[in-house]
Amino acid sequence: MNLAKRIYTWVDVRIGAGALVEKELTGYLLPTNINVWYSMGSILLFIFAMQVVTGMLLLIYYVPDADKAFKSVTFIMNEVPFGWLIRMCHAVGSNMMVLILLFHMLSVLFMGSYKSPREMNWLSGFILLNLVMGISLTGYLLPWSQLSFWATTVATNSVGAVPVVGPYLVEFLRGGKLVGPPTLGRFFALHVAVIPITIAALVGAHIFFLQRTGVSTPPFGLQETTNRWLGDRYRYESHPGGIPFFPHYALQDLTSIAVYCALFLGVVFFDPYIFFPATAFVPADPFQTPAHIKPEWYFLPNYQTLKLFPSEFLGIAVQGAAMTFLALLPFIDRGQEKHPLKRPLFLACAIGGIVLYIALMIWGHYS
Repeated sequence: MNLAKRIYTWVDVRIGAGALVEKELTGYLLPTNINVWYSMGSILLFIFAMQVVTGMLLLIYYVPDADKAFKSVTFIMNEVPFGWLIRMCHAVGSNMMVLILLFHMLSVLFMGSYKSPREMNWLSGFILLNLVMGISLTGYLLPWSQLSFWATTVATNSVGAVPVVGPYLVEFLRGGKLVGPPTLGRFFALHVAVIPITIAALVGAHIFFLQRTGVSTPPFGLQETTNRWLGDRYRYESHPGGIPFFPHYALQDLTSIAVYCALFLGVVFFDPYIFFPATAFVPADPFQTPAHIKPEWYFLPNYQTLKLFPSEFLGIAVQGAAMTFLALLPFIDRGQEKHPLKRPLFLACAIGGIVLYIALMIWGHYS
């Protein structure tokens, strides 16, 4: 204990560790009516860290070669001690990361936390959502199974509907006319290097924006629920008399992470194959197209939307318009009110959008 204190004192003298802890932990105040939904960001940081660790462990045995990829995954699952556990944690974690990210986005929407001056927070989070879905898509191909091979074929085919440049985009993504070894190499590079580094940088930017603007006050339980930020000058949203992040809300974050771990491990140990159809355990065969190949659950609404329109281009255009609207929402919704019950038009559109998304997902699963 004495040694630990001496080490802390040595570090404190040189970098002012005590002042840093005071400012960022005990001196960082949060609104008194803060709720559990604000823990979603901490859960996402935990999931991302776990994905990085399990991904690095899988890289020890995984071989990014079309002739060896499926065999290396099989070796990890059957021969490597606890290899099945590491792979299941990584696979289930990718799905859970998308799910928690969607919940996080919905909480920001319903609490009006995207409103001015937090446009950059929203935009960075929206880009992160797309990057997480991108890293999930690229990782989907790496086992080189029937499911991953043909699901990637279908996904990259949809890009060909873009006028003029569509065929070139498909060939660029695949590294050739068809999905093959070059596609695996490109997706591997994107999955293990390009996208993770970009996500890490954007997470840093997202946290920086949060620190500079301050935590948005939840509108629930308050008489005054309008956005208090007005004017053209920078102003930090402080919370005098609020609760300190440490230890008060840090305990809530740890509790939320513990609840997430319980749910996550419940899936891993009791039903890990919920995300693995039978075709996920068959090596890829470019000459045999399996019936009813479908993407992961979070791409099912996009998949079903393309089937509803007479042309794939029209389906992509509608989805592009919807995503653009969502990205620009802070610039479109300029109202000062934050409470969802006092924004009937927003509430109707938000609930309608959620119902439509779930309906398309279920329809895409059973169609």
